[in-house]
Amino acid sequence: MKWTPIFIFSIFLCICIILYLATKLCRVKEQLSIIKDALEDIKRGNLNRRVLTRKSDMTKMICYNINEIAINNQTQLIKLKQSEQAYKRLMTSLSHDVKTPLTSLIGYLEAIHEKIVTGEEREEYMVIALDKSYQLKNFVESLFEWVKLDAKEQIFQFQIYDLNELSRNILADWIPMLEDKQFTYEIDIPDMGYDVRLDYNAYTRILNNLLQNALLHSEGDRIDIHILEDEKQANITIADNGKGISQKDIIHIFERMYQGDESRRISGNGLGLSIVQELVIIHDGTIRVESPPSGGTIFTITFPKVL
Repeated sequence: MKWTPIFIFSIFLCICIILYLATKLCRVKEQLSIIKDALEDIKRGNLNRRVLTRKSDMTKMICYNINEIAINNQTQLIKLKQSEQAYKRLMTSLSHDVKTPLTSLIGYLEAIHEKIVTGEEREEYMVIALDKSYQLKNFVESLFEWVKLDAKEQIFQFQIYDLNELSRNILADWIPMLEDKQFTYEIDIPDMGYDVRLDYNAYTRILNNLLQNALLHSEGDRIDIHILEDEKQANITIADNGKGISQKDIIHIFERMYQGDESRRISGNGLGLSIVQELVIIHDGTIRVESPPSGGTIFTITFPKVL
């Protein structure tokens, strides 16, 4: 048999291909062993485990997917632990925020029932007891609303509203209360209509919570409300001239159950601003808060215009 150059080259080429495939097979076998060990490690709970691979490996997509699954599970686990810690803090705060006014309420009612107080003092005790009852009622309502928002169970009915007209109607109900609390105010809302996609009840709650926050916690005597609009968005600002918010508190102001200084602990439940932020986000809006060194607090809500 005569070995021609072409035949020799063909034999050489076949040997190279076999060696290449054998090398690839060994690499695949090695990778499969690594993948098997990694999966067992992840199964045991080590979500930090990653599978190293090369761009030329045949198993690279499998390795990438395993790493992505591990990262996603690790992220979910971190969020779950954070949520568990948050709920533990929530339960601790709830026990305090419910127990304190409830104990006080029972004390006033017992004094009235057992006729420890009479006459004008009895009437004063009844007024205080009624105020404590309303505090508990407002707290429970806020808590239920926040829980539904957090669980994504709140049902919204979004419609196109004239933001300016709707805002005027909501704020009109606040004017008697502002005057009763001896607050001066300035309300600047454009006359021309401006369409925004809103849930009526949710938007009402946003404004109510922000105004109530100013009345209860600002220690000021003036509130300014302005709406500025352009072709893309509307900015609603609610500003007071009160004591402002410290820098250590302002970064936490929208956190659930965060109450800041002592005055907030007395009359607040730490849910109002958290609810506001959740509702604004649901409307594809944003909210920010500023507290200048000169004093006062400015909340700015931004909603997109319906195009």
